[in-house]
Amino acid sequence: MAGAELHPRTGKLITLSNGNRTAKRNQPVQEFNHGVVLSREPLRDGDTFTVRIDRKVNSWSGSIEIGVTALDPNTLEIPGSATGLKGGSWIVSGCSVLRDGRSILEEYGHDLDQLGEGDKVGIQRTASGELHLWVNGQDCGVAARGLPAVVWAVVDLYGKCTQITVTPSETVVQEEAEEEEDDEGATAEEVVSLPRSNSRPDKFPDTLEMENGFSSMELSEVVSNAILSAYNDSLLSVGLSSPQDPPASSPTVTSNDALLFHEKCGTLIKLSNNNKTAERRRPLDEFNNGVVMTNRPLRDNEMFEIRIDKLVDKWSGSIEIGVTTHNPNDLDYPATMTNLRSGTIMMSGCGILTNGKGTRREYCEFSLDELQEGDHIGLMRKSSGALHFYINGIDQGVAATQTPSLVYGVVDLYGMAVKVTIVHNHNHTDRLRRNNAIMRALSPDVGRRITDSSEPDVERLLFHPNCGQKAAIINDGRTAHRPHATDDFNHGVVLSNRPLRNNEVFQVRIDKMVDKWAGSIEIGVTTHKPAHLQLPSTMTNLRSGTWMMTGNGVMHNGTTILDEYGHNLDRLKAGDSVGVVRKDDGSLHFFVNGVAQGAAAWNVPPNVYAVVDLYGQAAQATIIDDTDLPPLPDDISEGNNQISPSSPSSIASGSDLRFHHLHGSNAVITNGGRTALRQNCRSEFNDAIVISNRALRDGELFEIVIQKMVDRWSGSIEAGVTAIRPDDLEFPNTMTDIDYDTWMLSGTAIMQDGNTMRNNYGCDLDSLTTGSRIGMMRTAKGDLHYFINGLDQGVACVGLPPGKEVYAVVDLYGQCVQVSITSATGPMDNSLSTSNITEKSFPVHSPVPGVAHRFHTNCGKNVAFQNDGCKAVRVSGYAHGVVFSMKELKADEVFEVKIDEVNDQWSGSLCIGLTTLLPGDITCTVTGLPASAVDLRSKVTWLVVGTAIRRNGVLQKQNYGCSLERLSVGNRVGVKRCGDDTMHILIDGEDMGPASTGVSKNVYAVVELFGRVTSVSIVSSTVMEEPESTKPPSVTSDSCSEEEDEATPCENEVPAFTTSVTFLEYHGKNILLSNENHTAARVASYNQGLLVTAVPLPRQQLFQIQIDRLNTVWTSSLSLGVIGSNIEKFNFPATACSIKRSCWLIQRHSVLHNSLKICENYGPNLDTCPEGTTLGLLVDSNNSLHLFVNGMDQGVAVQDIPNPCYGIVDLYGQCEQVTVVTDNVAVAGGESSCSRCRADMEKADVVDGIKESVCWTPPPDVNLLKTCEYHALCARFKELLTLPDGYFNEDAKFNLCYCESCHKLRGDEAYYKRGDPPRDYAVPFGWCRFALRVNPRCDVVNVYKKWHMAYHGTCVGALRRILDQGEIMSGSTSLFNSKQMKADLQNGYSEPEENSVPVREPPKTHLSPTMRYAGLEVFAAKVQFKDPKFQRHHYAQVALQVCIRPGSYKVVMQSVCASESMDPRFSSSEIEWITKEKGATVLYGLLVRVE
Repeated sequence: MAGAELHPRTGKLITLSNGNRTAKRNQPVQEFNHGVVLSREPLRDGDTFTVRIDRKVNSWSGSIEIGVTALDPNTLEIPGSATGLKGGSWIVSGCSVLRDGRSILEEYGHDLDQLGEGDKVGIQRTASGELHLWVNGQDCGVAARGLPAVVWAVVDLYGKCTQITVTPSETVVQEEAEEEEDDEGATAEEVVSLPRSNSRPDKFPDTLEMENGFSSMELSEVVSNAILSAYNDSLLSVGLSSPQDPPASSPTVTSNDALLFHEKCGTLIKLSNNNKTAERRRPLDEFNNGVVMTNRPLRDNEMFEIRIDKLVDKWSGSIEIGVTTHNPNDLDYPATMTNLRSGTIMMSGCGILTNGKGTRREYCEFSLDELQEGDHIGLMRKSSGALHFYINGIDQGVAATQTPSLVYGVVDLYGMAVKVTIVHNHNHTDRLRRNNAIMRALSPDVGRRITDSSEPDVERLLFHPNCGQKAAIINDGRTAHRPHATDDFNHGVVLSNRPLRNNEVFQVRIDKMVDKWAGSIEIGVTTHKPAHLQLPSTMTNLRSGTWMMTGNGVMHNGTTILDEYGHNLDRLKAGDSVGVVRKDDGSLHFFVNGVAQGAAAWNVPPNVYAVVDLYGQAAQATIIDDTDLPPLPDDISEGNNQISPSSPSSIASGSDLRFHHLHGSNAVITNGGRTALRQNCRSEFNDAIVISNRALRDGELFEIVIQKMVDRWSGSIEAGVTAIRPDDLEFPNTMTDIDYDTWMLSGTAIMQDGNTMRNNYGCDLDSLTTGSRIGMMRTAKGDLHYFINGLDQGVACVGLPPGKEVYAVVDLYGQCVQVSITSATGPMDNSLSTSNITEKSFPVHSPVPGVAHRFHTNCGKNVAFQNDGCKAVRVSGYAHGVVFSMKELKADEVFEVKIDEVNDQWSGSLCIGLTTLLPGDITCTVTGLPASAVDLRSKVTWLVVGTAIRRNGVLQKQNYGCSLERLSVGNRVGVKRCGDDTMHILIDGEDMGPASTGVSKNVYAVVELFGRVTSVSIVSSTVMEEPESTKPPSVTSDSCSEEEDEATPCENEVPAFTTSVTFLEYHGKNILLSNENHTAARVASYNQGLLVTAVPLPRQQLFQIQIDRLNTVWTSSLSLGVIGSNIEKFNFPATACSIKRSCWLIQRHSVLHNSLKICENYGPNLDTCPEGTTLGLLVDSNNSLHLFVNGMDQGVAVQDIPNPCYGIVDLYGQCEQVTVVTDNVAVAGGESSCSRCRADMEKADVVDGIKESVCWTPPPDVNLLKTCEYHALCARFKELLTLPDGYFNEDAKFNLCYCESCHKLRGDEAYYKRGDPPRDYAVPFGWCRFALRVNPRCDVVNVYKKWHMAYHGTCVGALRRILDQGEIMSGSTSLFNSKQMKADLQNGYSEPEENSVPVREPPKTHLSPTMRYAGLEVFAAKVQFKDPKFQRHHYAQVALQVCIRPGSYKVVMQSVCASESMDPRFSSSEIEWITKEKGATVLYGLLVRVE
């Protein structure tokens, strides 16, 4: 076929060229299929249709597929892939042959997936109707027979294959070889119809005699048999007997009757190891067709057990196992066993399915989907007909009764499960391995029969002799240690010798530690018996039945359920003790040095074993007897306790509200009923309704926080109340399907019984993001209120039955995946509630005797002191009310104030915390202190603002304790630094738990009289005497002079590395180092690009790299962080996010610890950093990790970084090359950089791109807009407006994008000041600004420097007229005029109406200092448009950024959405401005927002 061509009809992504001889698949990185091509003419007998592979990519699995089809290309509807062809099609895919999409031959010829660029592959139909495959000129033999006379060649450019070219090929003359054809024909026939030669015998004997008697079984096997028999029968006696006379209840089975897999199996199954091992072929391409069955029926009481050998993490779902009455010889194997509708019982996940239908939803606590490689699964049909399943040797109980007597074992290698092996009980090596732990657990006199079976259990808690590989038990079982602790850091797991009783405390003392490793002791409980457990390297790797306290978190089955719980175990020293107890109510508690840390988990089953992991630094521990322990505390709901209210497990209000154990089928309840999530969130969007465990009381708030969302679906969380009891509720798909006794908020719609009652309620649930809080409450009047982030949204509906119980209900719908009940849940302290915070029974502590604390004389400019410096009053304004304690606080010393006066005209409230700033060093001028304590950043400051914890202004934690904004006159607030370096807040004497960790020792208390709170008095005392000279002045004193001290250099300057730092020679396999190991480049693929610094990162030293080269072919980009492991023993994985030990990683805008996400929305999105961006890492003196972007500190990413630690960089995806920055790169706060940036700063940059006092600007060669997709989308919309280019500034550097990534890369703050006098305005986050050309007649310098900044929302139709006039036009284009004139939209001007009355008063122009208000849809109308690039529909809004002359406008009350707070910086009386003066505004920029 020298002139062979491709048919012009092809798959939709194919482009033909070279005279229809070359085919190319478009978008090869984004799409993997739709690449089918066919020959133009049918194949002639003996001709080979050959193509050459021109190009491949590594993005996908699978590759070229080739074959023939009897379907005419002229009329064929071409499918997405060649395997989708039906009606007479034979396709070779990989090493398989498929006919009409079904596999007919496996392991055929050459694996096409392994061919490379330049290889040739051809297909041939012979005169006898045979199909042959040719690879590089070699015939692979007969692939199929019986082909029709007319067939066309088919080639699928699938997966990795992206381009092919047809090559000429000679006709091959077929020689007659009858014998070979006969042999090949037999092979093909065997594939089509498997012989039934190995069918089962009709009858099995009850007993099988052994020919050689005792000699056929070794002595050790006899001992193992006896031990197993004794163990399974729960006996302690072990005997030796001859196998010639076995007990009737346990017949001996010879090896030739062993359970094996039947040779007939699923189409993708490959058997090996004498049919003991089954493996699913092509596990990354196919997830089913992996059913295997036993070669014979199971006997009564016979164990059928398998071991999981291999898993892949591509699919959802995993192995399924069960029994079936179907004979494998007669069965037409289904794709998955749950499709079989008769005679089948399967365990799938944690449930039981009978004939494909679920009969038991939660059969056991283990889920087969969570098992790991090496885990064992077994089943047994008892003689009574009961079917039992076993997980790692543990009986899970009766799964089904009345199981048929003749059943076969069946395993479905589904989804993640790829390979399993049958575990034979009679196999000598397997038995010894499985019984080794049992033998050690029994008496040393294993051969002697113990006749006294009534011997009582050992009462004393000891360590079990079965322990980790590197651990040993000494001191009569009381002490466990790692003998070689300096050589290995793991494999130190030890368990108790018996289960813990209820309320029994298991406590150990740390005897010995080493300082070589990171991490330390971990403690917890497990349901696994130590005799059965194959001990992992570390206990957190166990994925079932395990609860562990590690560091200061709690993990369940390897997943973190509490992030910050109790004392950090990694900080313990030799001599410290840790303990664990399971209380009789099923709750789990931990102790540190005898102090209860509070409840860590709930619903823990009884009979759990204590477990200790001697990990990292912990080298030896000894059990402490109960006599040394403190008494067990009462339940957490009674009185004071040590629980951290910051964690989800705590409830500062003492509420017992939880999620009910009944819920939707896709919902999962964890964290003791406080957290609910939707499983399979990317494949399921509904069936995830959760409901409160009890009815809400009148005035009681039920509040949740959104913890996780996905962007796959439309719609989001729905919330409300229902009068239906959980036990009576048949959970629907969504809660709005209920047609009685239910009230829900969905988006902005209030719905009753599934019908919409009202639209446009005060909030939109679909617009909420991660971290948002939603609350609901029924008042005593029967009104339903919703609260968003603590703010009442008003009455949603009235008339809820007052005498009827209502339950809170949440629907985890669409984008919303996970929520947790917050600590604010409980009775509200406002007028809607029945209780007030002052009425709570908090313990009231008298002030400590001694000298009262006093305030320091240096304070905010609006503060005056009274009562000898013990009372602070804010005399004007709402800010500038920062005050400090006179002296440093000692450890555990409480600094407490009482609220004396409040002013309800302001919003916000008091803030309190600790600071390392010395009050005596503050200059006593107006600029000496910032307006707010949040801006105290020259020294480290920890603050509680509302319910948020901030460190140097950066958010560290939300939903801490009781909100300070709820406090009123008479409430007391205190702060203290504890001996463990944690900051605690006390409200009315109640400790709210640790707010921050790693607090410095030399700290002062800081209080801000902000917003409502105008006066406080100190009520705490210190035992230290104070001299009279330290007393502050009275209220009439002038505490500050007007003179300004000399400016001092910035104290927070961060030095860069002073010595040259290089990358380690040991790195990922795709890395090439150059430039004396300062430059690293990824030379292949998209991963395997890990780098580690050659030396540890010193504290307070900045390590920086610069992005040199990006490749936009890939997605995602680099990540970086630190690793505490010994890099000499480090095994580099493909990506950094796969590192599971002692690794802290910053990826995109998230922080990961050991591959688990611990923080979101941190810093800019690293995937959007352009070439030239400089990224830095710094570990400060408090062991906290900071990220620097272009020299700008993004705040603390994570705390408690070990020392030493190494920098780690992953050149992933787009990022292909970086270079270590060796020069002293200036960072924020540096004196030299300040002068440089001020000199280079453009006027436009000063306006809102960068604050004047900030010392960094992006390098001139870094274009932040180059990689910003949002800016590109807004620019495409701007082009659709067809506005003249002459209106816009030609210099693109004045255009700014305020999307999340761009503004974080620049380091923008949320608010700036502009004008004379200065006035606040908000940065328009979420919008994109296109700079306008300024009218040359304007005094540009005067306008930019002295005028204020504001925003004006408008409509698209009014833009052109406004730009023509050069200022905002009043009247018909007013911000609040919802009716537009036709003249405005069509002609650009308006004619006065006939007989109209002239308007005497000049029309008003409305503006706002924040786009949160000016950008409301009622002001800036949305318009729909179609993106010309991607052909998608979007909504867009437009607004104008303007300069307005001071004195030309009037500030008025908020006129739209008056009940809502639009912006926390601006009150309702400040957010709206109006002007009537012509020429009072200058257009500065066009703002665009696209949804």
